Amino acid sequence: MKTYYSSGKLLLSGEYAVLDGALCLALPTKYGQHLQVTAIEDPLIEWTSKDHDNTVWLKEKIPLNHLADVTKKTVSGMAAKEILIQVLGIARKLNPDFLSDPNGHRVETRLEFPREWGLGTSSTLINNIAQWAGVDPYVLSDKTFGGSGYDIACAQSNSPLLYQRHNQTPRVERVNFRPPFFSSLFFVYLNRKQDSREAIKNYRNQSRGYGQLVEQISSLSRAIVECSRLEEFESLLTQHESLISEALKTPTIKGRLFADYPRSIKSLGAWGGDFVLAVGKESDQDYFIKKGYRTIISYTDMIA
Repeated sequence: MKTYYSSGKLLLSGEYAVLDGALCLALPTKYGQHLQVTAIEDPLIEWTSKDHDNTVWLKEKIPLNHLADVTKKTVSGMAAKEILIQVLGIARKLNPDFLSDPNGHRVETRLEFPREWGLGTSSTLINNIAQWAGVDPYVLSDKTFGGSGYDIACAQSNSPLLYQRHNQTPRVERVNFRPPFFSSLFFVYLNRKQDSREAIKNYRNQSRGYGQLVEQISSLSRAIVECSRLEEFESLLTQHESLISEALKTPTIKGRLFADYPRSIKSLGAWGGDFVLAVGKESDQDYFIKKGYRTIISYTDMIA
């Protein structure tokens, strides 16, 4: 039996702009996904995927010969079984020795977080399968889900990192991002999962060449990592939200949902869903609870 594990992800700075080469600050989470592989004699993959509460959300039997004719295509709109066949088939093309034995495998995956949280169900799966197949996870991600690759960097890490994609080459720099004010930071789930592929499409539709934006966001990412005062940190978050809001031609999440909240709120990753980062005391969490946002996680409990 073989086992693999990958960390989930949150993007504190650089959302959208990371696609155009901006430096981003990415945070691997304490929640991730496990993958366990056991050899069997039958020529198929017996696949079971479980949610954080052990609920089975995908159970399929895939004959190995179904993986032979997979061609590269985007997974947008595919059913879960089709996505799985696509990922396994592309992994096999990247490494012809993968799944070449006539015998099959029983595979079980288990998430440590609810799928709707948006912490990386897909990226942790891609990274786990890449480890199993012995292939480059960035390449496997490119040929299936696409995106900037920061989520793959998080999947492989257990500490915060600065990530940048330059000429399609990922650059990863581990950083010590545990500021003195981390006890004043918490994450609020917005009760809806955001489709990152649709969000990227919207960003591309708005794009007019964001060279200046890339430079500004990269500078802010560095400044956020080096920041030691909460007031400065909040100012940097506000600047970042303003820049992305202007680029997307979309109101900030604070302006749209939490205009009367006295402290800073920052969207994380695709705007409009998943988690936001909020600044405040523990008592400030009541503000969000009264508005119906009851999933609130401290920085210490969320970030690796």
